[in-house]
Amino acid sequence: MSLPIQSIKPAGKSWREINQERKALKRQRNEEKIVKREKRLAIEKEADLQNKEEIKKEKQNAEISTVSIAVPGSILENAQSAELRTYLAGQIARAACVFCVDEIIVYDDVGDKLDTKKSKLEDIDGVKIARKSCVQLARILQYLECPQYLRKHFFPIHKDLEFAGLLNPLDAPHHLRMTNDFKFREGITMNKKVKPGKGSQVNVGLLQDVSTDKLLNPGIRVTVKMLPSSEGSKKMKGKIVSLTSPRAETGVYWGYTVRIANSLSQVFTLCPHKDGYDLTIGTSDRGTPIDDLPVNEVKYNHALIMFGGLHGIEAALESDEQLQVEEASLLFNHYVNVLPNQGSRTIRTEEAILIAMSSLRTKLKANHEPMIFKESGIAVSSTFPKNENFTDGNKLDLSRFD
Repeated sequence: MSLPIQSIKPAGKSWREINQERKALKRQRNEEKIVKREKRLAIEKEADLQNKEEIKKEKQNAEISTVSIAVPGSILENAQSAELRTYLAGQIARAACVFCVDEIIVYDDVGDKLDTKKSKLEDIDGVKIARKSCVQLARILQYLECPQYLRKHFFPIHKDLEFAGLLNPLDAPHHLRMTNDFKFREGITMNKKVKPGKGSQVNVGLLQDVSTDKLLNPGIRVTVKMLPSSEGSKKMKGKIVSLTSPRAETGVYWGYTVRIANSLSQVFTLCPHKDGYDLTIGTSDRGTPIDDLPVNEVKYNHALIMFGGLHGIEAALESDEQLQVEEASLLFNHYVNVLPNQGSRTIRTEEAILIAMSSLRTKLKANHEPMIFKESGIAVSSTFPKNENFTDGNKLDLSRFD
């Protein structure tokens, strides 16, 4: 028969001292629990504040005013050869980049009246089946906007890109070289194993991949904010952010997105902005002179400027069965003639974009204009410094043109 185990009093200690020690240990444990709870609450509070700040930043990013242009895919069908079709698309991409356009919509202004070949393309809304000329124009626009070091991942060999090597590069700010030291970079998520709790490895065009904070499927294009490396660490770390973050935080132009619309009405109905385009401008030789628009008084949050094809916006309206409008001018807030008293019978679409965007620069006023870019780290224009002595050959630095 086993006897019950009784607590044995340590030698030299009274029960009072033992109770005091037990109470002290219990008090210490309680204090440690309180400290741990306070630390946990502090961490949760900090995380909550960070989430609120990120939500606030995303909201601010979404509020930045944008400019979109809509061009018909049929303009490629008017080009005489495959090389000229490609070059025409390159001219539109260059014009959009020069004037900091945020979105290019390629719309079908012919519709199903003519039995034409269809093709597939992946845009911001997913995989689209559209008129072949629209798809080719959109694909070339996407190709030129993509940084060079990412093109091999997103653009396999394709007939539409056969003559893309003839095109002038956009040389946009987000087309960073390896030597550029900027805090934002475009990248692609890689198919590499990562430790549990760690984010994806992203190729951003540097010698080594960047460890990020989010685990995503491989093959996705992302915008990465580069984080400072800890002392003694060779690993590069970054944070995946939204596409609008670089412009919102620094003011630098960060390229355009491409969207396909299978009809004129889809240009408006599939708008990516919650409240749609609050300013719409149509261009036509039947419109009012663009000079009649007041200077800096045409305000907007999200502006859309639409250009017609060979037969104008009026032909696109006739081919769209969804729109029950007799006059094309009724679709827009302003219906303008970009160049009154023109010398040629027609102004080509790629010419109209340059003329219209140049004229509208002094007319439009953004409600939430992005800040002016004042930082460094990206390639800048090859202009000579002020007060440089050009006559002295020893002072002329030509290394910037290499």
